[in-house]
Amino acid sequence: MPTEPHPPQPDEPHTPSGVEPPIEPHVTLLGPQRTPRLARVVDALGLCGPFATINAGWREREPEDELLDSSLGGDSVNLRLWHRMQQVWDADPEFAEADRQRRHTLEELQQLYLLGLDHAMSAVAELRAHQPRDPAVLPAALADAERIIRDMDTRHLGRVAELYGAFWDETRPHERSAVAHERQEIAQVLDGTEAVVLTGGHVGVLLGALHLFTIAPALARPVIAWGAGAMTLTERVVLFHDRATHGPAIAETYAAGLGLLKDAVALPSARDRLDLSDHARMAMLGRRFAPARCLLLDAGVRVDVGPDGMLPAGAPVLGLDGSATELAAA
Repeated sequence: MPTEPHPPQPDEPHTPSGVEPPIEPHVTLLGPQRTPRLARVVDALGLCGPFATINAGWREREPEDELLDSSLGGDSVNLRLWHRMQQVWDADPEFAEADRQRRHTLEELQQLYLLGLDHAMSAVAELRAHQPRDPAVLPAALADAERIIRDMDTRHLGRVAELYGAFWDETRPHERSAVAHERQEIAQVLDGTEAVVLTGGHVGVLLGALHLFTIAPALARPVIAWGAGAMTLTERVVLFHDRATHGPAIAETYAAGLGLLKDAVALPSARDRLDLSDHARMAMLGRRFAPARCLLLDAGVRVDVGPDGMLPAGAPVLGLDGSATELAAA
């Protein structure tokens, strides 16, 4: 868990006054844990442990979980999914090579998608800068350009899914002894735990580990997640960063998530990573992924999601006008 200081924030469920938080939440999403508040949340949820922790997104730093374990009362077991992936690759070179090729193809697929997306976004910027002789014509042109971008996102997500499907069909991991052995060990550990805690790190690595070891079925128990962990629980993982050193990066669809969280795009540390003052840019981001809502997971935020996977009323989201707001009751 990162330990850089951050101003204290409340950890109560993020709901407006007069609205009760969901009862017996299935998934609890948190803001960044730079100042760890996990212990308070666990107590509020009435969870006693043992806890299974997934720290694979930190790769080589996966074993550095002392602070995480302490926040869980010393009653946690690290599933060590990153380490287990290394063991699978070492034991099965054929699978390791196929997985390497998959990652390289995915990287190129993402690069080409971004190249096209960059041109489409540039066209939107030019349209916004255009001074129309007839103001009525510009909104239609902008809407057309945004539809093209939404279509690009959808098609890219489909191609990524096809790539994963072909990889699973070709390698048949469930028939490989190294993978089967690790899956069996993980299942035995999970059987003795009350809840699962998903931390941050590299979302691609984390998502790959969750898929390889078929963790999704085990998430029928309470889940607490933040950062990349929260992103993996959605139906669509979106990468974003307006404050990168090289300038604003284009938000990009990356892959399908596990789908525990419905109609939501998780944006961890949104205020740190997005220019929320640019309402036009934020409005386009909100429209682009609608009807899914962009969930702002900032410091101190806690969002309890029930078994239906839908965001509760009061969840902090990006409004379609580009402003930060709260989700209204259905």
